[in-house]
Amino acid sequence: MPDRAYDQKDKTTLDCRLQTNVRHVRDALGDSTDLIVKTFATSDGCRTALLYMEGLADKQFVHDTILEPLMRGERDRPTLNPTEEPDRLKTAKDKLTAGDVAELADMDHLLIRLLSGDAIVLFDGCDTGLRVGAAGWEDRPVGEPASQAVVRGPMEAFTENIVTNAALVRRRIKDPGLRLETRQIGEVTRTNVSIMYMKGLADNGVVREVRRRLDRIHIDGVLESGYIEEFIQDKTLTPFQTVFNSERPDTIAAGLLEGRVAILVDGTPFVLLVPALFVHYFQAAEDYYQRSDISTLLRIIRLLAFFFALLAPSFYIAITTYHQEMLPTSLLVSLAAQREDVPFPAFVEALMMEVTYEILREAGVRMPRTVGQAVSIVGTLVIGQAAVEAGIVSAVMVIVVSITAISSYVIPASGMSISVRMIRFLLMGLAASFGFYGILIGLIVMVLHLSSLQSFGVPYMSPIAPFYEDSQKDTLFRAPWTKMIRRPQATAKTNVVRQRSKPDGEGES
Repeated sequence: MPDRAYDQKDKTTLDCRLQTNVRHVRDALGDSTDLIVKTFATSDGCRTALLYMEGLADKQFVHDTILEPLMRGERDRPTLNPTEEPDRLKTAKDKLTAGDVAELADMDHLLIRLLSGDAIVLFDGCDTGLRVGAAGWEDRPVGEPASQAVVRGPMEAFTENIVTNAALVRRRIKDPGLRLETRQIGEVTRTNVSIMYMKGLADNGVVREVRRRLDRIHIDGVLESGYIEEFIQDKTLTPFQTVFNSERPDTIAAGLLEGRVAILVDGTPFVLLVPALFVHYFQAAEDYYQRSDISTLLRIIRLLAFFFALLAPSFYIAITTYHQEMLPTSLLVSLAAQREDVPFPAFVEALMMEVTYEILREAGVRMPRTVGQAVSIVGTLVIGQAAVEAGIVSAVMVIVVSITAISSYVIPASGMSISVRMIRFLLMGLAASFGFYGILIGLIVMVLHLSSLQSFGVPYMSPIAPFYEDSQKDTLFRAPWTKMIRRPQATAKTNVVRQRSKPDGEGES
């Protein structure tokens, strides 16, 4: 018998015979050993089958809230006619103490709920069964963020459980306007994907667009939020991310309060947030927990680090190749002495060091944690020192590459750091070909490209281009909270006022 394709769905309705339904489930799952089937008689004598998947359903919950209530009861109660399906189901529902109970009438729905961790209750003589929410698999506990750590602020991070993630956000936003819509994406995996937004704050057009882009996804499986990100992003031919992601509940909650929309995917701790703007990738959650002057200083440092990571190797190549007159004489003599024994031009020298560092960085990520950092740090130092002593590269080149690598880690969002690493190689080629003119051309093209991008209809460079004067209080600088009266104009279209001053005298003793 050929394997069933993922797009061929079994729409068979349930049979009135209990044995037929159980056999159909066993055949559909290939007699899997983790399928548990418990056949018993209810208190009124009806033959009943309880089905659940071992490891997906909570055994204790199934026993206490399903099996025991159905088997317990007065034996002298009149036996119902097996054809009285509504009475049969109603009686069973009244006995069950579980909160999530619903009817199901087709085999496809039954299999989906069974493989989602629900317990299935089937009755002999009824062509409708019951599903009971009994999911109880092992989850990773809520821990600290691994990629977005802060010095001051909450130390909670999302987990792989979408229910837990939604609860972490709701714990921070106790408002009935917080909406959660869940759908299943993936013809085989049936992954739960939820849309979360604040009604009255989020732009209705953006919410409708998110729904439309999710509904047009037709793929066999979704295993991580990166699948969803690629499908819903505005433009694919760009090195810049137009969908923001975070593993911090406070960051997602802050985005929702600004009128943005969150997308939660079951099985991953990274939650998507749209629209995503260029300035969002330089803002950290810690900016809003420190004083405004400290936060402003940190943002300026991040911006400088962005330019260092983007332009440092290109400037070195351009100056040493075409524009030596820009250097002081003493520094120029020192550079010339260092490069005297280097057999390669500056571009090849920089390219070798950059590629070597990227390899070491990737090796440090993939290797076991116990040796990963040691390999990346020791490997960089040893290779750099050995390359200088062997005359392959100059000492200044090692310094430039080190500053570039460290600066790339200053950017809070890893997605922007990867974009910078990609563009850096293009600027290095332009600097080797045309000097500062090539770098200038590359920057102009990059700015034009950034200005053409959109994220769910919102200009990517907002609130800089187009320029929103009131939103500049939380862009490159962070004004005190008492001054940030309004929400960002690029994302919040309605209910833009987020704080109101108290009437005179109120709150005074």
